[in-house]
Parts: sequence; structure tokens; C-alpha cells
Amino acid sequence: MEESKEAGEILGESSESKIPTYNDITNDPEMEGLTLYEKKALLVNRELDSHGMGKYQWYIFFLCGMGYFIDLLYAQAFGLVAPAMQQELGFSTAAQGDLFSSFNAGLCAGAFVWGVLVDIIGRQYAFNLTVLITSIFGLCLGAPSNYSGILVLAAFVGFGVGGNIPIDTTITLEFLPQNRRFLLALLSIFQPLGVVVSSGIAYGFVPKYACGTGGLGADGELLQACSKVATGQPCCDKASNMGWRYLLFTIGAICLFVFFLRFVVFHFQESPKFLLYRGKDEKAVKVLESVAKFNGRQSTVTMAMLEALTDEDSSVGSEGTGRPILGAGSSQLQKTFGEKVKLEFARYKLLFVNPTLTRLTILIWITYMFDYWGFSIAGSLLPQILLNKGREIEVSTATTYRNYVIIYICGIPGVLAGALMYGVPLVGRQLGMIVSSALMGASLFIFSAINTQASNVGINIMEYFFQSMFNAILYGWTPEAYPAPIRGTACGVASFWGRLFSIVSPKIGTVLLEKSTNGPLYLAGAGVFVCTICIALMPRKCMGGKSF
Repeated sequence: MEESKEAGEILGESSESKIPTYNDITNDPEMEGLTLYEKKALLVNRELDSHGMGKYQWYIFFLCGMGYFIDLLYAQAFGLVAPAMQQELGFSTAAQGDLFSSFNAGLCAGAFVWGVLVDIIGRQYAFNLTVLITSIFGLCLGAPSNYSGILVLAAFVGFGVGGNIPIDTTITLEFLPQNRRFLLALLSIFQPLGVVVSSGIAYGFVPKYACGTGGLGADGELLQACSKVATGQPCCDKASNMGWRYLLFTIGAICLFVFFLRFVVFHFQESPKFLLYRGKDEKAVKVLESVAKFNGRQSTVTMAMLEALTDEDSSVGSEGTGRPILGAGSSQLQKTFGEKVKLEFARYKLLFVNPTLTRLTILIWITYMFDYWGFSIAGSLLPQILLNKGREIEVSTATTYRNYVIIYICGIPGVLAGALMYGVPLVGRQLGMIVSSALMGASLFIFSAINTQASNVGINIMEYFFQSMFNAILYGWTPEAYPAPIRGTACGVASFWGRLFSIVSPKIGTVLLEKSTNGPLYLAGAGVFVCTICIALMPRKCMGGKSF
């Protein structure tokens, strides 16, 4: 009785009314012109808004943040271990790009597969499986003694990691109160934390357990791989070069711990918006009840409220509204397999349902392509470039690894700046992305013209600050721009295009690196400036609207 009373009060009814009718609900002016799915999603939004940032929401925020953490934990690790790995295994600088390309190929496949699957099988399975796959193959990554085996394992690690950002942003958005969506940008704070932790572990292991002293022999010359020198000559072998392996084993163990937290310690509830779209209204109500109980309160959404909307058979909006079809709700459950397949393809068309969404989708794709182009080169090769420039001015390997930690910790205030831009009405997201991408590109060009220890560290701090700020806003805003039925797919496909470019860019970058230290910097900076242009052309009305 108390639950019915609360539901009635939300709808503006008297406590005498037991079952709200369709007309009672649609009298609310906020529901004017919405589709059936959006009306139900609005009730979910109101329920979650009433929770504020409850205990369940904070669990979701931190556990999804760990997905971001793992993403950069590995992305940074490969850049940090590549020089030591190359020294031991003897592959060329150009072949070094194969490591980044293999990892990025896995990321590309993972982004597409998991991004699409999360809208089909649901958020719950994807939330746990991505981290499990990453931890299994990550623990094996330091074991092989040949480069080919490492490349294969790197691709599988990438497949698991690749789904994290599209899945975790989708999940976080669908449980956050509408007035706390700045936390989507703040999720990215786990990325520089991942980079700092990865760099810190590398600082502890790689220089200490490297061939000779920091990779150098007694004569101060760089030790070569044993396959490259005559028998009996000093060389870099596996036993004396375990530092990079210790780094990868440690990161694999961290991933396994995150899986334990997600799967054993915390019970993740399926997204109620996903369940509504799939016609599972009763399960959606039960999820809201479980979340409310976890937060120490009572849910106000009942089946009676949702059933009052089922006078409509589909999710089509009112005649003449031009609202897109978002699916068929409960009628999906009675469709044949062939009809369900057709419905899935119809759902993908939502990305291009009108001129505004078509423009938005294409510009988002191009932005992700060149964003990943730029930061993949930077993330993969800046450690090597910094190491090379450091050797030119006689900076030790240990000092360079220490500098990595200093540089990457400055990504944290970059993310905070991105989250702050969410609070600027109308233009905050767009202006923040334009400014940060332009300054990120500029810093890459400036780095090519300098070489002192202080300036190298300072300009790299600038680059990573604005890279973190830009990606915080971009990753947080992308799921907001699309409704829940297509949200995971939209984020996954955008990430897929980005990851696809990140396969090619490090390969080109390493070829340029053999000829010129600054070549990769020009390549990365030019790509980032393309992002600036695309963001400036984005439709402003798609920035910061209500999410369904």
C-alpha cells in the first residue's frame, strides 16, 4: 500500500487511486511527444534521480572506472616494455610497431564485438567477461620467449580490454542521476591513474631487472640480443632481463583482482533501460527495487505504472512527432527469430535516422579515428622518444622512467578540468573539447623543437594534461548523445573506428622513428588537429540533452 501511495504521489494523483491509467501518466507535460520506450525510461530516470548518488551508484562508478584504469594500464605498459623487450628479443625498431598493432587489433575487435553485444545480450555479461578475458591472457603475456607468442597474447588482451570504455560509460550513464552526469567525464580520472601505476611499476622493475645496468654493458654500450652477437659475447638474455616480465605479470594480477571485485564482491544488476527495450518490464522493476534496497530506500516504480503505458503496442512516438522507432517493447518477445534479426538491423539505422544524427555520427567517427591516431602514436612512442632524447643529453634510464610518473600524474587535473566543463551550460562540452584538442596538438609540435630535461618533461606534461581533458569529455559525452537501445553499439562502433586507426598509426610512426625522432610527433599532432575541426562542426543541440 505504501509503495502504491508513493507511486501515486509521483504522478500527481491522490492516494485513493490504486492503478494509474495511461492518461494519468501522459498528462505529465514532460512526456509530451515521447516514444513508449522514452516514457518508461523517463520513469526510470526519475527513480534514479530520487536516489541521488546512492551506495549502488558509487559502486558502479568505481568498478566501471577500473575498466578505464585497465585500458591505460596496458596501453602504457606496452610503450614502457617495448625498448627492453626489443633489446632482449632482437627485433627491429620498425617491427616494434607490430606489438602496438597487435594490441590495437585486439582493441579494435573488442570495441566492435563488445559494443554491439552489450546492446544484444545485455550489460551484465559484458561487464564481467571483458575483465576475465583480459586477466587470463594478461597473466600469460610475460611468459613467451619469442616475439610471435607475445604478439598473439597481446591481441587477446586487447580483445578483452577493447570493450571496457564503451561498456563502462554505457553502464555508468544508465545508473547515474541526470544531474550527476559530469561523473561520466570524471570516469576518465582512472586513465591517468592507470598510466601512473603502470609507470610506477615499470620504474620499480624495468631499470632494476634490465640487462647489465639500465640495459648497458660494462663498457657503457647498449647490450644486444644474444641472437645478434657471437657465442660467448656479453648479450641481453631472458634471465638478466626479467623486469618487463614482472611488470606484465603484476598488471595481469591486478586485472584478476578487478574481476574478483566485479564478479564475487559486487552483484551487478542488469540495466533497467536495456530490460525495458527488450520488453522485460517486470525484470526492470525488480532491478529498480534491488537498487533501491541496496541504497536503503524503497522503489517508487511499479508494474502498474508501466502497464498503464502498454496501450501502445510499439515504441513509435505520437503521430507527426518524427520521433525515431526504438523497438517494439514487449511485442519483441513474441517475434520470430527472423523478425528479431530484422529489428536489430532496424535498430542500427538509428545512427542515421535523420540529418542531425547522421551528421553527428559521421563527425564522431572521424573524431575517434584521429583522436586514437594521435594518442596511439603518443602513447606508444613518446616513452621511446623521451628515452632517445634523454640519452642524447645523458639522462639515465632510471631518471627517464621516473619522469614518466611525473608526466602522467598530471593527467589527473586534466580530467578534473574536463569534468568541470560539464558544468558550463550549452557550450561546456564542445568548447572544452575544441580547446583541449587544439592545445594537445600544439604541444606535440612544440616537443619536436626542444630537447632539455626540463622542457621535455614540461611539454609532455602539457600534452598529457590536454589529452586527458579531451578524452574525458569525449568518452563521457558520446553515450549521452544516443538513446539506450543503440548506446552501446554507437559507442562501440565509434571506438572500433578509433581502434582501427590505432592499428595503423603506430606502425607508420615506428617507420618514421627509424628516420627521425620528430617524425611521429608531426604525424600525431596533425591527426589531433583534425579532431578540433570535427568538434567545431558538431551540432550543438546534441550536447548535454536528457539521456533516455
